[in-house]
Amino acid sequence: MYDATLLLEKLEQIDEALAGIEWHFPCISSPDDFIDSENGLDLLEKITITLISIAENFKKMDRDTKGKKLAQRYPDVNWSGIKGVGDILSREPFYFDAEEIFHICANDMQPLRTAVQEMITELKNGYSP
Repeated sequence: MYDATLLLEKLEQIDEALAGIEWHFPCISSPDDFIDSENGLDLLEKITITLISIAENFKKMDRDTKGKKLAQRYPDVNWSGIKGVGDILSREPFYFDAEEIFHICANDMQPLRTAVQEMITELKNGYSP
Protein backbone atom coordinates (compact mmCIF):
# COMPACT_ATOMS: atom_id res chain seq x y z
CA MET A 1 0.00 0.00 0.00
CA TYR A 2 1.27 3.48 -0.82
CA ASP A 3 1.44 6.41 1.56
CA ALA A 4 -1.04 9.06 0.32
CA THR A 5 0.60 11.72 2.50
CA LEU A 6 3.97 11.02 0.92
CA LEU A 7 2.42 11.08 -2.55
CA LEU A 8 0.86 14.47 -1.81
CA GLU A 9 4.18 15.74 -0.48
CA LYS A 10 5.99 14.63 -3.67
CA LEU A 11 3.39 16.34 -5.84
CA GLU A 12 3.74 19.54 -3.83
CA GLN A 13 7.53 19.39 -4.28
CA ILE A 14 7.07 18.88 -8.01
CA ASP A 15 4.69 21.83 -8.14
CA GLU A 16 7.28 24.01 -6.39
CA ALA A 17 9.95 22.87 -8.86
CA LEU A 18 7.67 23.65 -11.80
CA ALA A 19 6.92 27.06 -10.30
CA GLY A 20 10.67 27.70 -10.14
CA ILE A 21 11.08 26.87 -13.82
CA GLU A 22 8.07 29.03 -14.65
CA TRP A 23 9.54 31.92 -12.67
CA HIS A 24 12.93 31.77 -14.44
CA PHE A 25 11.77 31.06 -17.97
CA PRO A 26 10.29 34.46 -18.96
CA CYS A 27 13.81 35.87 -19.30
CA ILE A 28 14.47 33.30 -22.05
CA SER A 29 12.97 34.21 -25.43
CA SER A 30 14.89 31.72 -27.58
CA PRO A 31 17.22 28.72 -27.16
CA ASP A 32 20.15 31.06 -27.86
CA ASP A 33 19.39 32.97 -24.65
CA PHE A 34 20.49 29.87 -22.76
CA ILE A 35 23.90 29.72 -24.43
CA ASP A 36 24.74 33.38 -25.05
CA SER A 37 25.77 34.22 -21.49
CA GLU A 38 27.03 32.71 -18.29
CA ASN A 39 23.68 33.48 -16.63
CA GLY A 40 21.86 31.71 -19.46
CA LEU A 41 24.09 28.65 -19.12
CA ASP A 42 23.51 28.61 -15.36
CA LEU A 43 19.77 28.77 -15.93
CA LEU A 44 19.95 25.99 -18.53
CA GLU A 45 21.80 23.79 -16.06
CA LYS A 46 19.39 24.59 -13.23
CA ILE A 47 16.31 23.87 -15.34
CA THR A 48 17.83 20.66 -16.70
CA ILE A 49 18.64 19.35 -13.23
CA THR A 50 15.14 20.29 -12.07
CA LEU A 51 13.59 18.40 -15.00
CA ILE A 52 15.64 15.33 -14.11
CA SER A 53 14.43 15.56 -10.51
CA ILE A 54 10.80 15.94 -11.61
CA ALA A 55 11.07 12.91 -13.89
CA GLU A 56 12.64 10.81 -11.14
CA ASN A 57 9.89 11.77 -8.72
CA PHE A 58 7.20 10.71 -11.20
CA LYS A 59 8.93 7.37 -11.73
CA LYS A 60 9.16 6.86 -7.96
CA MET A 61 5.47 7.72 -7.58
CA ASP A 62 4.63 5.07 -10.19
CA ARG A 63 6.65 2.50 -8.23
CA ASP A 64 5.21 3.58 -4.88
CA THR A 65 1.60 3.29 -6.04
CA LYS A 66 2.30 -0.14 -7.58
CA GLY A 67 0.46 0.57 -10.80
CA LYS A 68 -2.37 2.61 -9.31
CA LYS A 69 -1.44 5.62 -11.35
CA LEU A 70 -2.99 8.94 -10.50
CA ALA A 71 -1.41 10.27 -13.71
CA GLN A 72 -3.69 8.05 -15.83
CA ARG A 73 -6.49 10.48 -15.00
CA TYR A 74 -4.64 13.12 -17.03
CA PRO A 75 -4.16 11.66 -20.51
CA ASP A 76 -3.35 15.04 -22.07
CA VAL A 77 0.04 15.05 -20.33
CA ASN A 78 2.81 13.05 -22.00
CA TRP A 79 3.87 11.14 -18.87
CA SER A 80 6.16 8.71 -20.65
CA GLY A 81 7.81 11.67 -22.39
CA ILE A 82 8.39 13.42 -19.06
CA LYS A 83 9.99 10.35 -17.53
CA GLY A 84 11.93 9.65 -20.73
CA VAL A 85 13.36 13.16 -20.87
CA GLY A 86 14.69 12.64 -17.35
CA ASP A 87 16.43 9.47 -18.48
CA ILE A 88 17.95 11.14 -21.52
CA LEU A 89 19.11 14.20 -19.60
CA SER A 90 20.61 12.15 -16.77
CA ARG A 91 22.64 10.01 -19.22
CA GLU A 92 24.37 13.10 -20.58
CA PRO A 93 24.86 15.17 -17.43
CA PHE A 94 27.17 17.75 -18.99
CA TYR A 95 25.39 18.12 -22.31
CA PHE A 96 22.29 20.25 -22.12
CA ASP A 97 20.35 20.69 -25.37
CA ALA A 98 19.23 24.32 -25.26
CA GLU A 99 16.65 23.84 -28.03
CA GLU A 100 15.04 20.83 -26.36
CA ILE A 101 14.95 22.48 -22.94
CA PHE A 102 13.48 25.64 -24.49
CA HIS A 103 10.79 23.56 -26.25
CA ILE A 104 9.93 21.72 -23.03
CA CYS A 105 9.69 24.95 -21.02
CA ALA A 106 7.67 26.75 -23.68
CA ASN A 107 5.21 23.94 -24.44
CA ASP A 108 5.07 21.33 -21.70
CA MET A 109 5.43 23.04 -18.34
CA GLN A 110 2.02 24.69 -18.03
CA PRO A 111 -0.06 21.59 -18.89
CA LEU A 112 2.08 19.54 -16.50
CA ARG A 113 1.77 22.09 -13.72
CA THR A 114 -1.99 22.28 -14.20
CA ALA A 115 -2.25 18.48 -13.95
CA VAL A 116 -0.04 18.38 -10.86
CA GLN A 117 -2.12 21.08 -9.16
CA GLU A 118 -5.32 19.17 -9.98
CA MET A 119 -3.78 15.97 -8.55
CA ILE A 120 -2.89 17.82 -5.36
CA THR A 121 -6.45 19.09 -5.07
CA GLU A 122 -7.86 15.60 -5.68
CA LEU A 123 -5.64 14.04 -3.03
CA LYS A 124 -6.48 16.78 -0.52
CA ASN A 125 -10.16 16.12 -1.21
CA GLY A 126 -9.78 12.43 -0.41
CA TYR A 127 -9.20 10.84 -3.82
CA SER A 128 -7.31 7.59 -3.50
CA PRO A 129 -5.55 6.26 -6.61
